[in-house]
Amino acid sequence: MKLLELTCDTPNENLALDEAILESAEADHQSANELLRLWEPAAPMVVLGRSSPIEQEVDLDFCAANNIQVTRRSSGGQTIVTGPGCLMYCVLLSYEKRPQLRMLDQAHRFVMSAIGEQLKRMGAEVEIRGTSDLAIDGKKISGNSLRCKRNFLIYHGTLLYGLSIDLISQCLQNPIRQPEYRAQRSHADFLQLLDYSKTQLRDCLLNAFRANDVQTQWPHELTRHLVKTKYSTRQWLHAR
Repeated sequence: MKLLELTCDTPNENLALDEAILESAEADHQSANELLRLWEPAAPMVVLGRSSPIEQEVDLDFCAANNIQVTRRSSGGQTIVTGPGCLMYCVLLSYEKRPQLRMLDQAHRFVMSAIGEQLKRMGAEVEIRGTSDLAIDGKKISGNSLRCKRNFLIYHGTLLYGLSIDLISQCLQNPIRQPEYRAQRSHADFLQLLDYSKTQLRDCLLNAFRANDVQTQWPHELTRHLVKTKYSTRQWLHAR
C-alpha cells in the first residue's frame, strides 16, 4: 500500500483531499493504488459528519469566539473535534482486491481489527465498540467513518493522544445519536487519550496497513476545485 503523509494548509483542504483521493481512484480505477494518508491539523477544528445537524451538535458561539473553524466531511458518522494531538488517517481500499468489504460490517471490522491488533501489540487493551469505535475500558479513543463508491472506499478516522478533552466538550453539544455503550455519558466521561506518542501511533498505522511505499503525488487540482465549489460554501456547511 502507498503512503501519503500530507497535512494541507486549511481545514477545508484537508477534508477535500480525502474526497479527492477517492474520486481520483474511481476515475482511474484500473491503475489506482490503495493508499494510506496520515495528517494532523495545526489548529483545532470541528468536523461535522455528512448529515450532522450543525446547530444541534456544535457550540457555534464557543467556536466563533475561539476562532475554531467548523467544516463538514463527505462521510457519515458523528461530529468530531480534531487538532494537534489527534492523528488523522484515511485509507483507500479497493473492492477488486477486497470484495468482502462491499459488506459494510466487514469493512468496519477489517479496518478496526487491523488498527486494534497493532495497538494490542503495543500493550493497549483495545476493543471494537459500537459501529466503528475503538475503546479502552469502555472509553472511546478512536472514531471512524467511511464513504463508498463503485470500485473503492475510503475509511478514515482519528487516534486521540494529546488533544484536550475539555476543548472537545466545549466545542460540541451532546450528540443526538449515540452508540449504546456510551450510556449517555458526557464527552469528558466518554473519551480517553492513548498513552502513546504521535510517532508510535504513526508506526502503528503503517504496520496495520503495510504502508511503506512513499507517495508524494496527490490530486492538487481536484482538491482545490472541491474546496471552492463545495467545502467553502455555506450550503455544504449547513447541509442536512
